[in-house]
Amino acid sequence: MTQTLEAGTAWPDQLYARLRAANVTHANYVPDAGHTQLIKLLHADEAVTATVLTTEEEGIAIAAGAWLGGKRSAILMQSSGVGNCINMLSLPVIARIPLLMLVTMRGEWGEFNPWQVPMGQATEAALRAVGVRVFRADSAEELLAIVPAALVEAFDADQQIAILIGQRVMGEKKW
Repeated sequence: MTQTLEAGTAWPDQLYARLRAANVTHANYVPDAGHTQLIKLLHADEAVTATVLTTEEEGIAIAAGAWLGGKRSAILMQSSGVGNCINMLSLPVIARIPLLMLVTMRGEWGEFNPWQVPMGQATEAALRAVGVRVFRADSAEELLAIVPAALVEAFDADQQIAILIGQRVMGEKKW
C-alpha cells in the first residue's frame, strides 16, 4: 500500500503517527535540526520514552535493551553520527536484534559545512558493509511510503534497518 503525504500535515507528524501505529515506544537521539519536530512529538507523548544521547552508539545499546525488554525503539541521528556507530552495529547484526535508524543526511544538496561531506558520502556504503539494510528517501512522499515496510522488516523480520532521509526532504540548512 502506498502512503501519501496527507494535505496540511507535515511529514514529521505523519512519520510520528506511523511509528506510534507500529507501537514504537522508545526513541533515542542526538539532537538534530532535521529531526526537531519528530523529537518534540515523541517527548510530548507520555507513552514514549525519548532519550537524549551523548553519542549515537549509545542508542544501539539502548535499542537492543528495549527490544530484550519487549519494547520497540527507533534511533534518530544525522549521517555524521553513523560513523560513531559502526563498531556497535555488530551487536544487533550478529544477535539479530531488530533495529530502526532514521538518519537525516548531511553533506549533500545545499550543504554549507564541508566537514559533513565525507561521512555524508560514506553513510550508505558503511551501513551496508556492516550488514544493515538501507532504504533512501529523497522526498517526504517517498519517506512515508518506505516507513511501513521498514517497520515490518525491522520488527517482524528481525532486521537492522536504516532509512536515509535525503537533505532535500528537510531543505537547505541555514545558520
